[in-house]
Formats: sequence, C-alpha cells, structure tokens
Amino acid sequence: MNKKMLKLGFVVLLVLSTNVHQLTAQHKEYYPDPDTAIQRRLEEWKDLKFGLLMHWGTYSQWGIVESWSICPEDLGWATGARKKGVADNYVDYVKAYEKLQTTFNPVKFNPEKWAAAAKNAGMKYMVFTTKHHDGFTMFDSKFTDYKITDKATPFSSNPRSNITKEVFNAFRKENMWIGAYFSKPDWHTDYYWWKQFPQSDRNPSYSVQKYPEQWKKFIDFTHNQINELVSDYGKVDILWLDGGWVRKKTEEEIKTEMFEVYEGSRWARNPQSQDINMPELVKKVRAKQPKLIVVDRAVPGEQQNYLTPEQHIPEKGLPYPWETCMTMANSWSYVPNDQYKSTNELIEKLVDIVSKGGNYLLNIGPSPEGEFDPVAYDRLKEIGVWMKLNGQAIYGTRNYKLFGEGDNIRFTQSKDGKTLNIFLFNYPQGNVRIKNVSFNANSTVKLIGSNQKLKWKAGGEGVDISLPASLKAVTDHVWVLQVQL
Repeated sequence: MNKKMLKLGFVVLLVLSTNVHQLTAQHKEYYPDPDTAIQRRLEEWKDLKFGLLMHWGTYSQWGIVESWSICPEDLGWATGARKKGVADNYVDYVKAYEKLQTTFNPVKFNPEKWAAAAKNAGMKYMVFTTKHHDGFTMFDSKFTDYKITDKATPFSSNPRSNITKEVFNAFRKENMWIGAYFSKPDWHTDYYWWKQFPQSDRNPSYSVQKYPEQWKKFIDFTHNQINELVSDYGKVDILWLDGGWVRKKTEEEIKTEMFEVYEGSRWARNPQSQDINMPELVKKVRAKQPKLIVVDRAVPGEQQNYLTPEQHIPEKGLPYPWETCMTMANSWSYVPNDQYKSTNELIEKLVDIVSKGGNYLLNIGPSPEGEFDPVAYDRLKEIGVWMKLNGQAIYGTRNYKLFGEGDNIRFTQSKDGKTLNIFLFNYPQGNVRIKNVSFNANSTVKLIGSNQKLKWKAGGEGVDISLPASLKAVTDHVWVLQVQL
C-alpha cells in the first residue's frame, strides 16, 4: 500500500471513529452526580417538563445571530449573519459590534409581562442569558465594564438596569425555577482573547500551556462572575453553562483535533485544553446554592447533570435526564419578521419530547426595546389554553414502556403506573386502534375535557377505542385519552 493510500485509509478510519464516538457520547456518555440530593432534585426538575429560554443582548439591535458574527472562523452561518454595511473588514466590524453597548436602551423592558405570559403558557422554569460568548454581561458584575449597568450603556440610568436581577425576581414571583445561562468563553475579556495576539478562532488567542498566568486570570474571572450570580441574585435552581469547547482535554484529544485542522475538516485552528477547574467551581457554588443543578453543556462528566440536545428531538429519547432546547422562531436571538412555529407544531413537539422522557426548553428572543414579538405572546396564550386542559397528562409524568406508535400517537404514564395517557395528533374518524398497549378488564377510558366514558374493545391486533365525532371540539390541537389501568 503506498503512502497516499495509507493516509487516505487513516483519514477515513478517523472520520468513522469520530462519528461513532460522537454518536456514543450522545447516547451513552453520562455520569450521574454522586450527590443523592442532586439526584432527587433532578427528579423534581423532570416533573416540570416545560421551560422558557431567552437569548438577549446588545446584538438584538442589529437583529442578527447572537455573538457569532464576531467569531473569526470562516463559518457561513456566522459570517453570513454579519450586519451588512457596518464595516469593510473584521477588525472594524468587531469595534462597531462592541459599540452597540453605547446604544442599548430597552425602555420597554417589562419582565413581569414575560413571566406572566410564560406562567399562563404552563411553563414551570426559565433560563436567561446572563452573558453570551461576546462577553456583554446582563448583570451588575464587578469584574467588567462591558455590562448593562456600566455608564457607557444608556440603560444604566434606568432603575431596573440590573436586568438579570429584575428577570429573576419577576419569574421567581410566579413560582418558576430560575436558570442562569452563562457562557464560559468570553470574547471580550483580555484574559481570553488576549490582545497580545490576534484571535484566530473561538478559542483563546494564546497558548494556555505557554502562558499559564494569563489563563489563571481567566479562571479567576470566570469563577468570580459565576460566584456573583449565585451570591447576589436570590435562589438559583439551574446553572446552564454554554461553550463546551472550554473544557479539560487529554493530549490524545488535542492531537486528534490538530490532525483534523491539518486535514481541513475542523473549524478550530487553535485546539488546546481549557481547564477551568469545574469540580472546584461546582463545589464553591453549591456551598451557596446546595441544590443547584449544573449543566456543563456537551462536556461529559459529573458536572453535566442533564444533557441538552439542541434544535432536535432524539428519535427514541435518551436513557438519562435530558432537555431539548429549541427556538420558537428560526433564530435564538431577535430577528425582525422572524417566522414562528405554529401552535400545533409547538404542542406536538412538547408531547413528543415528554413522551420520550425529556423536558422542552423553548426559546424566545426579546427585541432591542425589551419586548417579545406579538406572535410569541399569541403562541404562549394558545399553548396555555391547551395546557390548562391537558397539563395533567404532562406534568409529573414519566415515559411509558414505549413512547408511541407511528407518527401520530404518543404515551405518558403516571409515576405509579396506574394512569396511561394517549396523545392523538389527529382526531380519528370513529375508532382509534392502539396496538401495543394492554388494558385491564376494568379499565376506563375518557377524553380529557369530557366526562363521557368511551367504549373500547380488545382484540388480537390491539385495543379499539370508539371516539364520537362530537368530542373533537374539546380542543383545537392534540387530543388526550386518559386510561385508568
């Protein structure tokens, strides 16, 4: 075999092994937190089912993707999202982006309105972006001037300028769990993108190994900001850490990434270990927030208490705590005239996720003035109507022995296994056949929203349930049969 063929074979083997590893990691690489109190807390979190995620920062003024337009990588979805006509080169573009701080003034900011809409929609927890990758801090941090409360930001003169505190308080008053999104990478601080060197990708602009003192400053900076969030903002239930490339890596992992860079198949040109001492960080934050769930996204280990598939629903669910985070519209951040998913699609996704044992974290990006799009409010209101009727089949349930049948039937069950919920995405004409469920002789079936007992008959091919056409009017979306087994 010649050298060219040998090299090609190695590349193919590497790609295949990498894909297998990623697939394995997605489905199997989970390490339960050994703290039984956290395990119990996760069971409580699994009861909540439905939450709200909010991406908000200075970037909302341009109506572009959050943070990523200043990433120097040649990624079509990042460079293509840059605001047109701002600058002719990358350096001037970043300067203009950071100058957005001087015009950010969301005078219509009303977190109580957000919280009320989320509660009425049936949401039980929230996650708010306290800081995204661009480093702009939406709380009054003592460790940066690039923040909402700095005098360079017009909104700093507003009595509600500490936006994170106001958001947390508003949602807490609605008895919702509080989640703090925090980006581990920070593309503004000199401790990460050190101005001694030009940045080449999303990673530090310098060698962490060669300049450990500079990296130590970044570790302290990160720990200090997170300490502020768990010390000064009341009870926090979830610490939701993003930027999974900031993590400890083995020498073998770094070598693999370097080879992929050489072959041109990897976006990062500067792969290296970025250890911020997560075990110590978690120990410190839980000293102040003992039941805090920590989600170190995409980093296998005990600090990733649950996994977070992004913008997709696992085909058959996952065998450990998980949450699909997904946009209500197309973008995570505010984009004018964005296209929102229909109410029916949102409800069906919620049911699909819950039937597979997951939670649904649905994102809305507030406008530069501090408002949700009117369409988002409409969707939340309509979801709330459905949840008020059918929430009993969602909250506090667990997945059944199978999540569903075909594309249009899903199941959940009560924790004691005595109640089975059957979700019908389409209302049947006359009878519906459930093939893989066994009823007891005394089982009763009702459609939620009606007191009428439904007739059913067991046969060799399953159970046939008779549904009168008149009951279709009970709801406009997914219909739920409740079976007492």
